[in-house]
Parts: sequence; C-alpha cells; structure tokens
Amino acid sequence: MPQTIIEKIIANHSKYDTVKPGDIVDIEIDVRAARDFGGPNVVKHFKDHNLTIDDVSKTFFTFDTNPTGSDQKYAVNQQICRQFAREHGIKVFDINNGIGTHTFIEEGLAYPGTTSLTTDSHANILGAVGAFGQGMGDKDMAVAFSKGSVWFKVPKSVKLNITGKRPKGISAKDIVLNLLHEFGANSLLGYSVELYGEEVDKLTLDERITIASMGTEMGTIIILFPPNKEILDYCSLRAGKEIKGVYADNNAEYDHVFDVDISTFKPMVSLPGKPHDTVNIVETKKVKIDSGFIGSCTNGRIEDMREVAKILKGRKVAPGVVLKIVPSTDRIWQQCLDEGIIKIFKEAGALVSNAGCAGCAAGQVGQNGPGEITVSTGNRNFPGKQGKGSVYLASPATVTASSIAGFITTVDKIPDEPEVFTSQEIKEKTQLAKEHKEHKQKPMSVEGRVWYIHTDDIDTDMIFHNRYLAITNINEMGQYAFDNLAGYEDFAKKAKPGDIIVVHKNFGAGSSRQQAVDCFKALGIQAIVAESYGAIYERNAINAAFPIVTYKTLESLNLEDGDTITINFGTGKISNLTKNTEIQAEPFSEVQREIYQNGGLF
Repeated sequence: MPQTIIEKIIANHSKYDTVKPGDIVDIEIDVRAARDFGGPNVVKHFKDHNLTIDDVSKTFFTFDTNPTGSDQKYAVNQQICRQFAREHGIKVFDINNGIGTHTFIEEGLAYPGTTSLTTDSHANILGAVGAFGQGMGDKDMAVAFSKGSVWFKVPKSVKLNITGKRPKGISAKDIVLNLLHEFGANSLLGYSVELYGEEVDKLTLDERITIASMGTEMGTIIILFPPNKEILDYCSLRAGKEIKGVYADNNAEYDHVFDVDISTFKPMVSLPGKPHDTVNIVETKKVKIDSGFIGSCTNGRIEDMREVAKILKGRKVAPGVVLKIVPSTDRIWQQCLDEGIIKIFKEAGALVSNAGCAGCAAGQVGQNGPGEITVSTGNRNFPGKQGKGSVYLASPATVTASSIAGFITTVDKIPDEPEVFTSQEIKEKTQLAKEHKEHKQKPMSVEGRVWYIHTDDIDTDMIFHNRYLAITNINEMGQYAFDNLAGYEDFAKKAKPGDIIVVHKNFGAGSSRQQAVDCFKALGIQAIVAESYGAIYERNAINAAFPIVTYKTLESLNLEDGDTITINFGTGKISNLTKNTEIQAEPFSEVQREIYQNGGLF
C-alpha cells in the first residue's frame, strides 16, 4: 500500500508493515525527553507508580524554558529532575545548553525517519529534518520513559506544493506567516503536512526549522520537509553514520493537495493576540515600539543571528527601545562569539542572554510589561504569553529594522534618525500601565453539587451518542449529554450550571468525538472527577480547557450523590463539605494548567 512520509515513519516504528489514517498504533520513540516544564511531574509518576526506565540511552531531560535558573520554582523543578537523572543515569542537557529540539538535531539524536517525544508543544519542529516529533503531557512522557512507546493515531496527510519563485527579501518567517494568512489556525488542523517545490528544496536547515516550528500555530500535527542532500549530509555528520531519508511513495494518497504561489508572498506581521492574524507589513508601519525580541525555537538560529548582525552593524538601537537577543543553543551562541556577532550586538546597544526558549517562557528574557509594544520573532503572541503587553510577530530582519527605527518597518525603510516617544505619548503609556488590570485568571478552585455515578467504562456513545454527531454548535450539545447512559437519560434536564460529575474508571472510552467533552461545557458542568479516563478523551478535555481531575481512591471522601465538594486544581485536594472529609487527587500538570488558563489549546 503506498504511503505518505508520516505513515512510513509510524509504520517503521510499529509492529505493522503499513498503517493508514485513523489507525491507532503503539510507536517506538527514539528520543524521549522531559523539560524543566513538565519534567518534575514525570518524576512524580515514576515514583507514584514504581516505574522503570526502558532505555536510558534514549531518555533525556532538557532545561530550556528557564535556562537562567533564576525562578525559584523552576530551580526546584530542575533540581528534582537532576537528582532523578543521577539516580538513573539519564543525560541532562542543562541550563547552559539551549532549546531541546534544536539540541537533538545538533547532537545527531533526531534525524530523518526518527521519532521524538518531549513535553514541548513545538516538538514537531523536527519535521524540518524529516523526523517525527510530538509534544505531549507528563503522563504520556512517563509512559514513553517507562515503556519506550506510546499510542498515536495516524493522521491524514496534506500535500502542499509551493510554486513560483521566492521574491527577494522574503524570509522563512515571512513564508510561514504568509501560510498562516492563507490557511489560518484550523484549516490544516490535525493534518501532517508535506511541503514540496523547487523553492522548498532550496531552503536551508535554519529556514526549515523556522517554518516547521510554527506548524503548531497552524494547527498541524507536523510540517514535514523531505530531506535534501544538504540535510542528509548534515544529519549524517551529526549522527556519525550514514543517514537516509524517508520519502512518500509517488502514488501516496493525500486528503488534500494545495498549490500555493510563493511569488505572491509579502513581508508579513502577526497582529497582537493571534499568530494567524497576519497582515502585510505596510499595514503596521509606523507603529511605535518599546522593545524587540529575537530568538525562540523559531528564529534563534545562526543564520538569523548573522542577518541581525548585518543590519545592526554600525547602527544603534533607538533610544527608549530595548532589543533582546537570545540564540537557540549554546553552540550557536559560541558561533556568534567566534564570528564577532556578539560584539556587534553589544555595540548596537542590544541585550544578549544565554541560549534557551526565552520570550515564550514566563520569567525569561523577552517578557514585556503593561502597555509595552513588542515586535518579536517568537511563534506565539497569545495575550499574556510573552507578558502583559502587546506582541507583533515578524522576521528577524523586521524586528531589527524596527528596533533601530523605533517603529515597525522594513530594512529598506530605516530612517536616518529614529523616532522617539513624545512627552504626551510617554504620559499616555504611563497612565495605561497604571490602569492595567491583571488578566483575569480562571478559578483554580471550584465548588459544586455532585452527580456521583457509580459506573466504570462510560464510553463516548453513552456520553454523546453518534446519532447527534452532525451537531456542530456547542450550545446545542448540552441537551444530549448522557442521553444514552442508562438511568441518566434525563441528566441534561436536571443538571445545573456549577455541578460536578464524579465517576469511576475509564471515563470517556471509545471514539475521539469532541462533543463528548463539549456537551458538558454547554451545560455549565464545572469539572469531571474520575479514577481514569479514555486516553483520547483525556487529551480532548485538557485541550478544550475543560477541567478533569484524576483520583486514586474515593473511600475516605465518603461521597454520596448530591453532596457538595470543592476541588483545588492546583493542589489536587478534594473536600466533601457535606461530610467534612477530604482526599488527595492529582493536581493539574503544568501543561494542563497553561491550556486551562489560556481557555484552550489555541
């Protein structure tokens, strides 16, 4: 059976010769890595469940979200991981190393045809070298550490043909922002996307990394580049052995095939709040900025650093503007030092930090404050993601030119004299900062009446029957919740907003239907508490920012239907206010907390 790239890679790492979209298979994972973000929870799962390491040579920790170790909570988490690593002989890429996914490529651990799993939602960046990478939560990662494999649903594939000639001055970041403009955040949702074309084949490794890194923002499972000779030679050198690529069969089946003319692409900027809300840069020119950020897994490569240095050389960052630069790995940092790039940065007035994720992670270089306008090379600009201010996304060249000019512009439009804020504008910004209100956080503790359903294996057909699957409006889904669960056919009529459902094992087994989560959201159900969940249901609920909590035993809670309980998502404590009893359940993981506070995966 002819296969796409993703199908071949998955089949090669499973017990099957071929796989097809929709198949759920166990995949052997070549690189299994937990970060300082999520890593301590992986350690906790190991201790709680007496797990063992499957293959220490394939298991790693990467400390890239807080490489300075300056945040106390991160410092504690990093040390928890270090101690666990010492006990088990696990290699740690510590705070002096840089971004984990980039490190795997540099160290020859991830190369064409391999599989990698990390607690980084941008692990699909490895599609840049034709490898399969996925970000998953700490439970999945603990299983990967212990079993060496995880289950995965084979995605459908899309073929994206890039036609035409690449215009001069269009960077890799411009290419992916143009693609976001074309496809938005959900047109390619859940697909594995393969890129083809003459201009695609010319893309360097660094350019491929930039484009692949924003596959997450496009909603894709991964953007896969068929490796050319340059990529194969690089990966062979890093891995110390001959590497051959994995390529789609000529007659492979794709769910969609799109042709996109690159000759029409323009320099682009993402407006604050949504990476896919992209516009031609001419629509944002003259927007005054407070800061610029160059780095992240999207644009922290040596080619990016060289481009920035070329523009900065002999120039100064505008008065009142702070330009922050963070290489993606220590190897790249050292290259910058050897090539005199760091000196250019410093002479221009830029701040240079040690390698890491930077602006995407709270507490690191790249965060901004209330009222601050930042132009950034990052991949995300969700409200609060890079601080309390507003963030425009752009290419390294645009960020550099804007930092020199004092406003958003292109390299060819840098003025002789930078713009500075007038006294009136300074007053307005000061007032805005004073009036700034904290982003309203979703409650980390809830209280509600209990529906205690003493049943195991409540599947998705019982929750939301397949005869209603044509319904797409979430507001219409609530009336059918538990419509097919014996004894609870009238649940939707009796349930009240604020209620909490408590069940036993394997809640949400069965299909992948999102409606089985959304029907409860529509009714205003505050949370579901279960001993365990169907694997797909658990991901669907977390990604939809619907609170689900896992317990070990309810025995000491002395729970009865109709009792009032409180749940603290941060600590995992569940208290029965009616009986004055309590139990300790699992708190939200960092991933679950972030998605919950963000209002969903997107």
